[in-house]
Amino acid sequence: MVKKLLLSLSFIATCGCLHAQKPDAPGYTSLRKSQDTLQRLSQEVFGGKGNEGREKAVEQFIPTLVRALKTKYSFRFPFDSLKTVSIQYPQDSTFRIFTWALERETGFYRHYGAIQMNTPDGQLKLFPLFDASDFITNTDTITGNKTWYGCLYYNIIQRHYFNQEYYTLIGWDANNPRSQKKILEMLTFKNGAPVFGGPFFSFSEDSVPKPMRNRFLMEYKKESTATLNYNKELDMIVFDHLVSESNEPAKKYTYVSDMDYEGFKWKAGKWVHVDKVFHDAIPQGKGAPVPIPLDQKKKNMTQPKSAEDFEPATPPKQPSRKKQ
Repeated sequence: MVKKLLLSLSFIATCGCLHAQKPDAPGYTSLRKSQDTLQRLSQEVFGGKGNEGREKAVEQFIPTLVRALKTKYSFRFPFDSLKTVSIQYPQDSTFRIFTWALERETGFYRHYGAIQMNTPDGQLKLFPLFDASDFITNTDTITGNKTWYGCLYYNIIQRHYFNQEYYTLIGWDANNPRSQKKILEMLTFKNGAPVFGGPFFSFSEDSVPKPMRNRFLMEYKKESTATLNYNKELDMIVFDHLVSESNEPAKKYTYVSDMDYEGFKWKAGKWVHVDKVFHDAIPQGKGAPVPIPLDQKKKNMTQPKSAEDFEPATPPKQPSRKKQ
């Protein structure tokens, strides 16, 4: 049933320049009403009784969201009361990504999502995201929206290289009762359709070079905390170095941070791995990256503490011009 409803996330192809029009008064009123319904349903998806109650809420949430997004210029409506749904925008505001999760009674998670494009005429162009992570045996692969590696995205980093825009997505997956994951992958658009992953994560400058990766994943102990995010001051992606606390490297659920940090630096259209970010004592006042306050605890989603706690971003008033 849920799969059939997800198929209803059809899109209308459009092209042209971006505009900043907003919904008219009736459209805005309709969106506010839809948002109230979505807020109630999202809480039921998150904390409903049993699998049946949560899945029923998802079955209602998806078509309600699609109907709301069909309102002309709905892209300008932030849906900022949906605290358990992550809504992320790139710097140029050409699209936004909705992602949310359903926790099963077994402690495993399924993710849902959609990419809404910012169309010039305000009509809906939407790509549904189908979580295929349970069936992806090779995580280092390039996928589309129908074979998405499901997660909750909490940041988008935009880079421009050789007349093309590259959007690096950073996400979190509560995964299962034993471990959780952080995910780093590139989003590009080919013939107007989203492509997830690609050969953008280089380890060529390591002391022992390793093959290029299409996607970077960190899996670690459920009760632990690990950082993976963009650091503006350093202009790089910084993440915790993980080690097995029981000296069992094959068991990812034993991995924890050892308080050292690795990173990725953008160079010539690639994210190049930096084996050690801080070689000396951290200068006073600078501070190490603060661990992302995301874990399996529900309070982290219902009471956001930072920009990474799924607080929906407000779209820019005017789309940024692309660099020449």
